[in-house]
Amino acid sequence: MVPEISLSCSNMIDKWEASVSRTEGSFELDVWPYTEDITGDVISRTAFGCNFEDGRRIFELQKEQVELVLQLLQFSFIPGWRYLPIKANRIVKAISQEIQALLRGFVNKREKAMERGEAIADDFLGILMESNFKEIKEHGNKSGEMSIEEVIEECKLFYFAGSETISNLLVWTMVLLSKHQEWQVRARDEVLQVFGMKTPTFDGLDHLKTVTMIIKEVLRLYPPAPFIIRARTRPVKLGNTALPVGVELTLLIGLLHYDPKIWGKDVKEFKPQRFSEGIFNATKTQLSRKSGLKKSNLTSEMEFSKLISRMRNPII
Repeated sequence: MVPEISLSCSNMIDKWEASVSRTEGSFELDVWPYTEDITGDVISRTAFGCNFEDGRRIFELQKEQVELVLQLLQFSFIPGWRYLPIKANRIVKAISQEIQALLRGFVNKREKAMERGEAIADDFLGILMESNFKEIKEHGNKSGEMSIEEVIEECKLFYFAGSETISNLLVWTMVLLSKHQEWQVRARDEVLQVFGMKTPTFDGLDHLKTVTMIIKEVLRLYPPAPFIIRARTRPVKLGNTALPVGVELTLLIGLLHYDPKIWGKDVKEFKPQRFSEGIFNATKTQLSRKSGLKKSNLTSEMEFSKLISRMRNPII
């Protein structure tokens, strides 16, 4: 996936350099549209082996769907509100069906290519379908095979999980580095030391300690999601409250990330050095071990965000 991410970043930087070359002196650039495009391009390339233009319609539908769902939340107190025969619900359903059809097109196209004996692409969809193919070949039946619908759902999750959240991470990283330029200098020096002027490699990413600290601190200050929900799989007692199986717990991430008892009095300050010894040693208590804070910060979506941000930092 690294070459695809590198290509997307290079294309974006080429556009920036072209804009700068047409001006003299300083140049003001609205980076938000570019971060949206690069996020979409990276997800499209790494998920389906296509570019952003091929997946643009899916992202447009996604934005429209999110806006409608936010409007519909005002009815969430009504039981069965998602089934009310109102215009917004009908549009949401139509959007879901169109997204399903577009993703099905990607899957069917890849399935036909595999039937023709073409090489399996090294992307998320290719990995899923190769796993399916091996399962059928080894067991001689489809008992362990993922259905096409399951493959589509996995692709949909991959598409939707990281688009705006990654864009937000990129923008906030640039904002904070522009305010704290000493960290920008340290990050750039580290990247140049590890990679020089060569294209970044996956193995080299583990050596970007300063960049990793910066990204973790940005995620702490501006988490990509406002809360996480966990359902109980076994009975548990929380204080004096007994929680049976099936109860859902909502954890507000902001309350944890801005708690001075956990992070210290400088909790509102941008201090990447707090992660110099890892996430477990970044807090003043052991809460991160007990509450699953590490899990909330290091989900696959955020790991993907870090990968993109690491590729992006050399040109800040």
